[in-house]
Amino acid sequence: MRILIVEDQPDISMLIADRIRRAGYIPDCVGALADVPDALEACDYPVMLLDRRLPDGDGLSVIAEAKRIRPGIRILAVTAARSIEERVDGLDAGVDDYLTKPFSPEELLARIRASLRRPGGDPAPPVAIGRLDFDLNSDSASIGGTPFVVPRRELTLLGALMRRAGRAVTFTTLLEEVYGSDDLSHIGALKMVAMRLRQRLNDQAAGVEIHAPRGIGYLIREARGP
Repeated sequence: MRILIVEDQPDISMLIADRIRRAGYIPDCVGALADVPDALEACDYPVMLLDRRLPDGDGLSVIAEAKRIRPGIRILAVTAARSIEERVDGLDAGVDDYLTKPFSPEELLARIRASLRRPGGDPAPPVAIGRLDFDLNSDSASIGGTPFVVPRRELTLLGALMRRAGRAVTFTTLLEEVYGSDDLSHIGALKMVAMRLRQRLNDQAAGVEIHAPRGIGYLIREARGP
């Protein structure tokens, strides 16, 4: 899934793009409002991260044109200003959510995921890592275009990890999603599910790895070279 970043400060733009890329999304960056319409015409972006203060004007001035080109796009405004008035102006102009600088990478990704869950937009494109694609709308997976069919709990675990790609997901969260309870007595069973899923992904050369940060949980990321 591609995400458009509209940010004129190269260091901030690169930091955001790197974090988004490690989470399994494809970032594209522009530094001025004048570049936004051409970018939206070229690619179907479900989400746009929009800085408010750009060299050629206020980011709000491009919202109407952005929604004309991509009616289902979700717009997440990124700003250093904290005033209630500015946030109200943005929401009235069509902003779907606000993120105030400085912000944590985890909050950025959480707000992107939240915006994709809201009704009224276009269906969310698959999350892609390596050769693995996960369809957020149908909770189905494929590897290199071929359906990846696994038992229900393995698929549920895969979905929980892919929705938070590149970020460690705690055992508590995974237990709730896979077993419907955070009862720690299920951790052994969860680890068996993760082991089987990891082996299936390896057997299919999916190009991903399930990593287990000590004592935290699991995360999924693109496989690293030898």
